[in-house]
Amino acid sequence: MLLRFGVSNHLSIRDYQELSLAASSLKERQEELIDCAAAPSGSVLPAVVIYGANASGKSNLIDAISTMRGMVLHSQTHWEADGGVPRHPFRLDDDGPRSPSRFDIDFLIDGVRHHYGFEASDTAFESEWLYAFPKSHRQTLFERTGDEFRFGRRLKGQNKVIAGLTRPNSLFVSAAAQNGHEQLSEVFSYFRSIRGDRNTAANEEEVSKRFTGKELDGRVIDFLGKIDTGIIDYRLGESELSEKDLGISRELFTLLAKQTGEEPPKWATIELAHRGRSDAPFYLDMERESAGTRRLLVVLALAFHALDEGAPLFIDELDASLHTQAAEAVLKLFCSRETNPKGAQLIATTHDTNLLASHLLRRDEVWFTQKETDGATRLYPLTDIRTRRGDNIEKGYLQGRYGGVPFIDSSTATGSTLGASN
Repeated sequence: MLLRFGVSNHLSIRDYQELSLAASSLKERQEELIDCAAAPSGSVLPAVVIYGANASGKSNLIDAISTMRGMVLHSQTHWEADGGVPRHPFRLDDDGPRSPSRFDIDFLIDGVRHHYGFEASDTAFESEWLYAFPKSHRQTLFERTGDEFRFGRRLKGQNKVIAGLTRPNSLFVSAAAQNGHEQLSEVFSYFRSIRGDRNTAANEEEVSKRFTGKELDGRVIDFLGKIDTGIIDYRLGESELSEKDLGISRELFTLLAKQTGEEPPKWATIELAHRGRSDAPFYLDMERESAGTRRLLVVLALAFHALDEGAPLFIDELDASLHTQAAEAVLKLFCSRETNPKGAQLIATTHDTNLLASHLLRRDEVWFTQKETDGATRLYPLTDIRTRRGDNIEKGYLQGRYGGVPFIDSSTATGSTLGASN
């Protein structure tokens, strides 16, 4: 369960910004909150939706989560020893590239709050830390400054040995998990449970590859049927992998097939059944499906996985290629204890203001990004602004009362007309 996430000096996020999923004291829609004794109010939010103008930094927040996850999972095993730390500092002033990037997060393991974070330069991890809060009392599990480590007595295992194996450009948690450290493997597993979608184009091949060798979750088909897509079933087929997919030339592709005497390798393809006349099913391949249907297949697969695991899911541009009611239906999966009994959480960016008028979201589940005049992103919740229950949040947002909307110069909007009249 995610309690909060913080980041600084990453892409457009210069100053430290924090996203909190701890529920406020608001009395609305309390039946949808997730019980959490470690949170100040005793509950956390099942969903957060982030609004903001184009280029205001919404996607960069999702990227920051993904970057932190990737560093934890791969710094020890995938990075070159002398390759430094691949990061993306704020570059609209001289201080960004010279200053470390910071990532930190609070989450639960077996009901206990843990706080983990690190700071990274271009060449190394400058610091790293992990604290646990059983019964709200902070316990230091480890602290790292450069190549110096301090371990708390509550952290068992071969800590000093693993510290010696930790490179300057790898995280101690990553090295510990690779060396079978029982306690820190739980932290590693939490990051592995995080899922996300950055709104890449879901074309035919990408959708098929994502589901290669897998049966499509029946709940996905049920969902598609309930939102009136006309889709009632699916079937798996096979398609030959091309030389492009294998990264080799056609000549080598043919030669290998002759030498081995084997059939060309194949991948699984998905065809969706649409209800036709007399309710007969007609199967269409992914190439013939809409961009919205292909996107829904990917989003729903991620959503049901998160719901099954009680894990956090980050989706960039939830509304991309989706009708408002489809996006709302995905959101409802997380905002209902019936469909979300394990406490999964959805963090999504969107431009769809209809969701603000749906009465599905609490006011503390609405956040905004604002790009300041110096190009830096500011992240803040609607609850930082004085509102009342029953306010028309969508209207207020579109009128610019809460920020997070583009400023359009009136001279720009009328410039073409003026030019035409001269």
